Amino acid sequence: MKKVAFYTLGCKLNFSETSTLARLMEQQGYERVEFNQQPDIFIINTCSVTDNADKKCRKIVREAQKINPDGYVAILGCYAQLKPAEISAIPGVDAVLGAAEKFRLHELMPTFEKVPVGQPARVFNSPIEHAIDYHASYSLNDRTRTFLKVQDGCDYPCAYCTIPLARGKSRSDTVANVVQAAREIASREVKEIVLTGVNIGDFGLVNGHRLETFFELVQALDDVDGIERFRISSIEPNLLTDEIIAFVAQSKRFVPHFHVPLQSGSNGVLGLMRRRYKRELYADRIAKIKNLMPHACIGVDVIVGHPGETDEAFKETYQFLNELPVSYLHVFTYSERPNTTALAIKPVVPGHVRAERSKMLHILSDKKRRAFYDLQVDQHATVLFEEDVENGLMQGFTENYVRVVAKYDPLLINEILPVRLKAVTAEGLMEVEELETVLEKHG
Repeated sequence: MKKVAFYTLGCKLNFSETSTLARLMEQQGYERVEFNQQPDIFIINTCSVTDNADKKCRKIVREAQKINPDGYVAILGCYAQLKPAEISAIPGVDAVLGAAEKFRLHELMPTFEKVPVGQPARVFNSPIEHAIDYHASYSLNDRTRTFLKVQDGCDYPCAYCTIPLARGKSRSDTVANVVQAAREIASREVKEIVLTGVNIGDFGLVNGHRLETFFELVQALDDVDGIERFRISSIEPNLLTDEIIAFVAQSKRFVPHFHVPLQSGSNGVLGLMRRRYKRELYADRIAKIKNLMPHACIGVDVIVGHPGETDEAFKETYQFLNELPVSYLHVFTYSERPNTTALAIKPVVPGHVRAERSKMLHILSDKKRRAFYDLQVDQHATVLFEEDVENGLMQGFTENYVRVVAKYDPLLINEILPVRLKAVTAEGLMEVEELETVLEKHG
């Protein structure tokens, strides 16, 4: 029995696909092990949103060679689709699988042979137009929460983004299939499912035809027994409808947590980015959420240093975010990506200016998160405790995504417990009332 190890770079979607690929390999008789346990085969699932992701891939290949110089190394994922020739030249890489091939990994593996030193890796990479099939995926046993893929690909031509080139056109599972997968996950005693995809609000496209909607999916999942929480990973503001917000507000299982990409608070820059909304619509979506769910957590994606982002445009973004009742920011520094239309936009923002703007928004994010946490003190919530334990403390998340810390108790891992939020620690985590008291109250 050959041993195989997986390493995942990037998003929740990649984690869901890695977990599914691992199960397919196990069904073929491979033993899944940790990366440092002398595997015979290393599978690296890559991201390519930024140059940093590419550099991480190269570093992981070097680490694999140190662990087992004779180990077989296969690279798949977005980086593999976008730059197969570049990857094939990396010393130690033996195979490169594109978007249309990665779910054939378990079929192709028996044909793989270690590439002689100095020879390029074998490349299995079709044009992205061939990536038309939808492959259902979900993670298991990697984390307390399960990431359930419901959609793949994207039809949005954002100026800075390579995802359509790496994953192809938007396509989805069906409501019936996703509900069935949720029931299978529930049978594994999973308490929380995070819905993930490239553009999940675009759910419902099957073979190029819209058959269902994301709202219909949310309604159907709310009736799945055994799952206590559903969380929406990220949804475009123009696809986050009033009916979705209103449904989540009164839902049995969908939690009050939204992650809504903004990218820029300047309408001029949004136009250059080829985004499908203006800041006024974004502000309206946030106001709608907060009106119906005052304690909802709202995360924001924002890009700094995009070509054409003047000092005045950045100030617009900063002021816009500062005034919005959002809870935290995910800040991305723009990096040039080949074959994107942003490369033709002027002026180009110097690197040191991008770094300064990123630092400013990271500081703003810390302030936003602390202000949101302070508002939660003395509130009653439920916490799903996770397996991450450090220095005798365990952590978990409330339904509205407040990170809680408490004294470790093995009985509480993967359990949802009602608590009173007590105080914010110096590290920015939330303390709760003594769990012994909570357990006495709730048995």
